[in-house]
Amino acid sequence: MTGKQRMLNAYRGVASDRVPIAPEFWYYYPAKLLGVDMIAFEREVPFHTALATTFARFACEGWGITFAGVPNARVTGASTDTWVDADTLDVRWTTHTPHGDLTGAQRFTRNEPSWTLERPIKDPARDLPAWELTQFGGDPEAIDPAGAIRAWDEVGEQYLLELYLGVPFFDWYAGAREGGFLTALDEIMDPDLTPAFEGLRARYQEYQLRLVRALCAKTPFESFFIGCSYSCNSLLGPALWRQWDKPVIAALADELHRHGRLLHLHYHGRSRDTVADFPKIGVDCVCPFERPPGGDITDLTEVRRLLDERVTMNGNVHTVETLIRGTADDVRREVEEIFTQWGPDPRRLILGTGDQVGRETPEESLYALIEAGKRLGQM
Repeated sequence: MTGKQRMLNAYRGVASDRVPIAPEFWYYYPAKLLGVDMIAFEREVPFHTALATTFARFACEGWGITFAGVPNARVTGASTDTWVDADTLDVRWTTHTPHGDLTGAQRFTRNEPSWTLERPIKDPARDLPAWELTQFGGDPEAIDPAGAIRAWDEVGEQYLLELYLGVPFFDWYAGAREGGFLTALDEIMDPDLTPAFEGLRARYQEYQLRLVRALCAKTPFESFFIGCSYSCNSLLGPALWRQWDKPVIAALADELHRHGRLLHLHYHGRSRDTVADFPKIGVDCVCPFERPPGGDITDLTEVRRLLDERVTMNGNVHTVETLIRGTADDVRREVEEIFTQWGPDPRRLILGTGDQVGRETPEESLYALIEAGKRLGQM
């Protein structure tokens, strides 16, 4: 079987020859293998080809994402690159809209992935109309996904390349709000602002549903991906996540299923309090079910029961204590523990990592993970 077939079978709860093994190789390890710094990796290297090189190196399955942007003739913009020093690049941008200009900035360094220096929504009363126009002003039905389809064709059967749908509603707003998580949290918890945020969320959901319909009509992608930043139990918390993000994710899952497609949800950090929600949403796969201290998943027997044979679990190998600080034998013991806790029917199990594999990870640890997974995961 191909890597892609094993992953898709797991998403669907269908038996394969063995459990797929999908370490989350994101930025650090592919850049390390390619011998490029983070600035070059983010700005010059096609992500899907970097992942292909990495999965081939370790002879394992995996998943990755690619993007398709909606054209928006109602806004224009420009950016300026400024080298702060030999290892630090700041990219400042300005977007012009009929409702005013928006500005922001991103910092790139050679050793770490980029991060946001300045966000566009400084004063919501002034900036939110312009921000909405940048986000909702384009026509999803006019999207040209040719680049994403080329990437899908190039990856072929090697691994599962998914189409990116963005992030949940709270992340979408907080990621653009100056002050980030704390400022957005203060606002979204203000009862006087609740009607305004409910209206904004309704517009966000409707736009995302239009995007899903257009992408399903125009692309062959089997699976779509929703990421997360703040929208998790460790930060936003279960109650606010259920209030603001769960309904939108459920609506998108329903629409994807109506078109015969699958949904993969990223939900990092603590997740135990919302595991039982995942089947109700209708997502097909959730990752990464992190162990403490970053997460709170210690019993996969409980997780499997709560997922109710309707959602696939991907993850749970500790990226720091086990893969970086542990020995190859420690890795094998943890993999064996995962299979033992999960039980005899591993159709809805993907052996993965608790979020991104760090570049400090010894190759012996990764080979031990993959070897043990292939040996124990036979069906």
